[in-house]
Order: sequence, then structure tokens, then C-alpha cells
Amino acid sequence: MTDESRAAFFDRTAEQYDDDPFHGSVAEALVEPLPDAPGLVLDVATGTGVAAYAALRLKPARVLAVDLSPAMVARAEAKAPAQDPDGRIEWRVGPAVPLPVEDHSADVVLCASSLHFLGATAFADWLRVLRPGGRLAFSIVSGARFKPSGPFAEFVPADLSFPTGEAGAAALASSAGFADASARTFTVDTGDRIRSVFLVHATAP
Repeated sequence: MTDESRAAFFDRTAEQYDDDPFHGSVAEALVEPLPDAPGLVLDVATGTGVAAYAALRLKPARVLAVDLSPAMVARAEAKAPAQDPDGRIEWRVGPAVPLPVEDHSADVVLCASSLHFLGATAFADWLRVLRPGGRLAFSIVSGARFKPSGPFAEFVPADLSFPTGEAGAAALASSAGFADASARTFTVDTGDRIRSVFLVHATAP
């Protein structure tokens, strides 16, 4: 599948993406335990920017947010006057793997609600861009609940095994070469629906 077809698919979902508050809740939970005052934060497959904006609470020097979908990035950037008045976030349209930065230049890599579209190849690139001791934070869906079907399934890479428990989620990072990997289950109950993902944090060696 081409980058153009992928971008077109996500362009069609951009207008409604922020209608789902779950994405924002996941992003906030991913950012919460990260250390303050990082230099460069990379938001991988930023979508409408929920994780990039959440990262501003860390008071980073700079955030680079990358997404393949021009419509997603446009919606993200439109929120900048209200949510990023200091202009710390740079928005970039393009593939999220590989990231458009130098080796070992980032302090934090964030990937909220997107790894199931990127696949396992993302981990090697995250090791490349993070400095030693840099922090990785990503969410991953549960293989027990995530059952993509129809056209949606075409956008889910086959190289990633979805974990069914916290140990398996943490192992995604540790088996890729990261240290101190940990995972917890993050659940939101809206009354009519219960949704959960695994939140994984790890350190670049």
C-alpha cells in the first residue's frame, strides 16, 4: 500500500478525529510520567496533535510532530494559536518512519494511538533517533480486543503481534532493544462503553 493511499485514508477521518476524547486521554496518560524539560520531543504519527499538545506540559525546548496525512496536520496546526502560543511545536507532513531527524538527537519519542498503523519497524527507528537514556512512550491495543476488519484491516501491518497482557506489551519494547520497559493497562469507562489500551514506557540504552 502506498503512502498516498494511506494519507488519503486518514485525510477522510481527520474531521471527526477529535470527536473521540479517548485519544486525548491516552496522550495525557502517556506524557504524565515523563521527565520535565526535555530538549527535543518527537510525536510520531501525530494525527490532530493531541500528544504533541500534551507534551507541552513537560516544558520542552521543541516538539516535532509528524504525520502522513495533510488533513490531520492541518487540523492539529489550527489549534496552535490557543494551545501553543509560544510556537514550540513544529508540524511536518510526511512519513513517521523513518523520522526526519538526526541519529540520537531526541530526548523523548511519543506514539499515541498509532503504533498499530506503523508496525514493528518503528522500534528500530526510535532507537536510532533517541539519545542514550532518552524516553519512549507509546500505547498499543490489546490483541484480545483489537480485531480489524474490512478496508480498515488493510492499513494494519502484519509484522506486529498485538499483546494480550501487560507483560507482552512491555516485551515489545524490551525485545526491540529498549531498557527498563514497563506497561500498564489504561481504561476509560464512559458508561456505555469501556475502552482500554496498554501504556508502555521504556528507556533507550
